[in-house]
Amino acid sequence: MIIDRIETFQVAPRWLLVRIETDDGAIGWGEASLEGHAESVQGAIDGYTDLLLGQDATRIEHLWQQMTRAGFYRGGPVFGSAVSGIDHALWDLKGKVLGVPVHELLGGPVRDKVRVYGWIGGDDPSDVAAAIETQLATGLTAVKMNASGATEHLGSLAETTAILDRAGAAREVLGASGDFAIDFHGRISPGYARRLLPLLEEFHPLFVEEPVVPEMGLEVWEQVVASTAVPIATGERLYSRWDAMPVLRAGISVLQPDLAHAGGISETRRIATLAETYGVAIAPHCPLGPLALAAALQVDFASPNFLIQEQSLGIHYNAGSAELTDYLLDVSVFTFADGYIHRPTGPGLGVQIDEAEVRRAAQSPHRWRTPTWNRVDGSLAEW
Repeated sequence: MIIDRIETFQVAPRWLLVRIETDDGAIGWGEASLEGHAESVQGAIDGYTDLLLGQDATRIEHLWQQMTRAGFYRGGPVFGSAVSGIDHALWDLKGKVLGVPVHELLGGPVRDKVRVYGWIGGDDPSDVAAAIETQLATGLTAVKMNASGATEHLGSLAETTAILDRAGAAREVLGASGDFAIDFHGRISPGYARRLLPLLEEFHPLFVEEPVVPEMGLEVWEQVVASTAVPIATGERLYSRWDAMPVLRAGISVLQPDLAHAGGISETRRIATLAETYGVAIAPHCPLGPLALAAALQVDFASPNFLIQEQSLGIHYNAGSAELTDYLLDVSVFTFADGYIHRPTGPGLGVQIDEAEVRRAAQSPHRWRTPTWNRVDGSLAEW
């Protein structure tokens, strides 16, 4: 099974899909979406073709090692996303040839269904309760929301009150049986985090995500974790098991590797095992497309320390553009029932891509860019 062709497709709303074909006609699909930097990842994948064309597609680990270690410059979001999309496609291809789901190749399933959550509103939703009711109506039992827009360095009383009011509204509509998570996108300072997070404890969020930016040192993360009983989550901007070590040592509760950024199925499986040795659950990050979600689910079903899975159906980032299921031939694989997705039994990643629709959409490539935010005084704020 010799790799004969590697193609990339930049499709709306902000995704980058990868297709690998072998000399005997076997095909695998993956996703290398890196929000705001699709062109850079396409260039990295093009660079890897010199290494991959003519190689045996079944030697997934060998090819992963070649991509990640043969170059003098390595790691980071661009290379990590390029490797991820290729890695997905190789696992998908191998699973299809063998006629089994990827999770069977990872040791078999440890659960029958995976709990999922959905996003509500944008950065400043006007009606938290109504947005949650909409997600509950789709069959979900858990949601996530952004905590705030741009904030001052130490947060004003008004900003703090607004965050607490939204958390209170979420808990009121969800009751004691539902769950909500709060994503800060690294928008607040360590000092503000230490003030704010204890105030959220009464609302019992499932976790608080990225209260500070991930590049903060071990000491800062230790201080943030120690300041509150709220479980702290991070990981979408950590691209390897080595990147994850400082936050694991700091005592986070939930690690969130992104299957489209963190070296694909191969490395995320290792990251999950590393997290397990620290007693940390994984909740893979995935506000992306169908192949990233399909890859994440395969790891979820094979990982004992899995907690909950993010997915992008109805997410505000995609409003007015393509939806999660638009490039699938069979959308039933992502059906929610009582807050869960049941184990996919299809070969490979378990989804069937509508190749004709992907090729059509790629004729009008997106140019999605991360918004730029500023504070009242005009200084740059974290988005």
